[in-house]
Amino acid sequence: MAGVLPLALERIENEYLLFGIAGLVAVVAFVGLILVPAVSSYGRIWEKAVVSLVSVFVLAALVLVGVVLGLAVVYYYNDIASLLNGS
Repeated sequence: MAGVLPLALERIENEYLLFGIAGLVAVVAFVGLILVPAVSSYGRIWEKAVVSLVSVFVLAALVLVGVVLGLAVVYYYNDIASLLNGS
Protein backbone atom coordinates (compact mmCIF):
# COMPACT_ATOMS: atom_id res chain seq x y z
CA MET A 1 0.00 0.00 0.00
CA ALA A 2 2.87 2.39 0.73
CA GLY A 3 4.23 1.98 -2.80
CA VAL A 4 0.94 3.03 -4.40
CA LEU A 5 0.50 6.32 -2.53
CA PRO A 6 3.57 8.13 -3.96
CA LEU A 7 2.51 7.20 -7.51
CA ALA A 8 -0.97 8.64 -6.90
CA LEU A 9 0.49 11.86 -5.51
CA GLU A 10 2.90 12.10 -8.44
CA ARG A 11 0.01 11.80 -10.91
CA ILE A 12 -1.97 14.55 -9.18
CA GLU A 13 1.10 16.77 -9.25
CA ASN A 14 1.47 16.34 -13.01
CA GLU A 15 -2.19 17.19 -13.56
CA TYR A 16 -1.86 20.34 -11.46
CA LEU A 17 1.24 21.25 -13.43
CA LEU A 18 -0.57 20.85 -16.76
CA PHE A 19 -3.59 22.83 -15.58
CA GLY A 20 -1.27 25.52 -14.24
CA ILE A 21 0.53 25.77 -17.58
CA ALA A 22 -2.81 25.93 -19.42
CA GLY A 23 -3.97 28.70 -17.07
CA LEU A 24 -0.74 30.61 -17.61
CA VAL A 25 -1.09 30.32 -21.39
CA ALA A 26 -4.68 31.59 -21.12
CA VAL A 27 -3.64 34.58 -19.00
CA VAL A 28 -0.77 35.43 -21.36
CA ALA A 29 -3.16 35.19 -24.34
CA PHE A 30 -5.67 37.44 -22.56
CA VAL A 31 -3.04 40.03 -21.75
CA GLY A 32 -1.47 39.93 -25.22
CA LEU A 33 -4.63 39.77 -27.30
CA ILE A 34 -7.18 41.76 -25.28
CA LEU A 35 -5.65 43.88 -22.52
CA VAL A 36 -2.57 45.35 -24.24
CA PRO A 37 -4.36 46.47 -27.44
CA ALA A 38 -7.25 47.90 -25.41
CA VAL A 39 -5.00 49.88 -23.04
CA SER A 40 -2.75 51.14 -25.84
CA SER A 41 -5.78 52.52 -27.69
CA TYR A 42 -6.32 55.25 -25.11
CA GLY A 43 -4.12 58.12 -23.99
CA ARG A 44 -5.46 59.37 -20.67
CA ILE A 45 -4.75 57.50 -17.45
CA TRP A 46 -8.41 57.30 -16.40
CA GLU A 47 -9.36 55.89 -19.81
CA LYS A 48 -6.68 53.22 -19.48
CA ALA A 49 -7.94 52.35 -15.99
CA VAL A 50 -11.54 52.04 -17.19
CA VAL A 51 -10.66 49.93 -20.21
CA SER A 52 -8.55 47.68 -17.96
CA LEU A 53 -11.54 47.18 -15.66
CA VAL A 54 -13.82 46.44 -18.61
CA SER A 55 -11.26 43.96 -19.94
CA VAL A 56 -11.30 42.16 -16.60
CA PHE A 57 -15.09 41.91 -16.92
CA VAL A 58 -14.61 40.40 -20.38
CA LEU A 59 -12.19 37.88 -18.87
CA ALA A 60 -14.70 37.01 -16.15
CA ALA A 61 -17.43 36.51 -18.77
CA LEU A 62 -15.17 34.23 -20.82
CA VAL A 63 -14.27 32.19 -17.76
CA LEU A 64 -17.93 31.93 -16.75
CA VAL A 65 -18.94 30.73 -20.23
CA GLY A 66 -16.15 28.15 -20.15
CA VAL A 67 -17.17 26.86 -16.73
CA VAL A 68 -20.84 26.61 -17.72
CA LEU A 69 -20.01 24.76 -20.94
CA GLY A 70 -17.66 22.43 -19.09
CA LEU A 71 -20.27 21.66 -16.45
CA ALA A 72 -22.87 21.04 -19.15
CA VAL A 73 -20.56 18.56 -20.88
CA VAL A 74 -19.86 16.76 -17.60
CA TYR A 75 -23.56 16.67 -16.65
CA TYR A 76 -24.77 15.45 -20.05
CA TYR A 77 -21.74 13.28 -20.86
CA ASN A 78 -23.69 10.03 -21.13
CA ASP A 79 -26.26 11.60 -23.47
CA ILE A 80 -23.53 13.16 -25.60
CA ALA A 81 -21.60 9.88 -25.81
CA SER A 82 -24.69 7.91 -26.81
CA LEU A 83 -25.59 10.56 -29.40
CA LEU A 84 -22.12 10.39 -30.95
CA ASN A 85 -22.10 6.59 -30.93
CA GLY A 86 -25.46 6.48 -32.67
CA SER A 87 -27.16 4.46 -29.96
